[in-house]
Amino acid sequence: MSTLLLPQADGTTAAYTLSGTPVDASPLSPARSRTVYAAAHVVADPLGPNAPGAPAHLDWEATLAFRHHLWDQGLGVADAMDTAQRGMGLDWQATAELIRRSGAEAAARGAVLACGVGTDQIDPSQATLESVITAYGEQLDVVQEAGATPILMASRALAALASGPDDYAKVYGRLLQQADRPVILHWLGTAFDPALAGYWGHADPAEAIAPVAALITEHAAKVEGIKVSLLDASLEVELRRLLPEGVRLYTGDDFHYPDLILGDDDGHSHALLGIFAAIAPVAARALAALDQGDTGRYRALMDPTVPLARHLFAAPTFYYKTGIAFLAWLNGHQKGFHMVGGLHSARDLPHLARALRLADAAGVLSDPDLAAARMRTLLEVSGVEQ
Repeated sequence: MSTLLLPQADGTTAAYTLSGTPVDASPLSPARSRTVYAAAHVVADPLGPNAPGAPAHLDWEATLAFRHHLWDQGLGVADAMDTAQRGMGLDWQATAELIRRSGAEAAARGAVLACGVGTDQIDPSQATLESVITAYGEQLDVVQEAGATPILMASRALAALASGPDDYAKVYGRLLQQADRPVILHWLGTAFDPALAGYWGHADPAEAIAPVAALITEHAAKVEGIKVSLLDASLEVELRRLLPEGVRLYTGDDFHYPDLILGDDDGHSHALLGIFAAIAPVAARALAALDQGDTGRYRALMDPTVPLARHLFAAPTFYYKTGIAFLAWLNGHQKGFHMVGGLHSARDLPHLARALRLADAAGVLSDPDLAAARMRTLLEVSGVEQ
């Protein structure tokens, strides 16, 4: 067992001995009772110029290997999403290359892949509804050509210029007509991106539930599902109950996912979650237990991950990506703790130390000795003597 002197939120340090038991991470088949995607992060090239505002330079080998790690656990991969730093360091040129490369890897192994379609190649201050539709269309073509399921992400440009619900209905209606296969819609709350306030034309998300359900019902043949990331379980369940038959609700709620995936007598959510990238082996085995009707084991595996998820996604929530990359580094999925745009500096050392403790308790550190050794180097270079 490895002991570290870890910083705490009150400015002191305390000894911590890693004692968690890693969950088995051997390959698994996909879950049968739920459709599940893990939103994958990107690995920065530590030798590349990844300063804030600079074009992103990725470590392609490590980035793609991480996707294979998720596929090996039986999870689908949701790529080029906010977890991959869309709008926070990953530019459209690098995103398009990511989509093409991930698409080729998925096709080679027959794996499940969905990719984000946005408007981040245009300046929101210069956008019009037509330019938003054109930008969405350009990205939709890239995703469809890669053979992936498109995820129509929420657009900052559309949020900035839409005058009401009718503008959203116009834009999404046009896009769904253009799509050559069913898509996944994406409702991202302001905790994840404050620029999306008032999305769907309503300041209160509760008022948007019925109109969103109506839009989906109108275009049900072109909507495979909707990912909801409002961090409000009651609103998610309300929308889920209004969806037409055959359209899935993918929870993006990184606070309440065990309950939402388990569901109730009226139904359940599927999942498209950033936290699943950090807890893949545990989540995969919990879902396998659910397939067998073993809700006790499902809970025993999934519930201990919730404190970790709530910590990583704590306010400011949009910096959760730093914790995802941090845990990937601790688990040996990348050589260094670096992120495009310099985002590895977005969380402080006490936050990262608590993430380590919670990951250990949840059994998601695949090699505790490696994790301890890497954390020790970070602590020492940060001035915390061991």
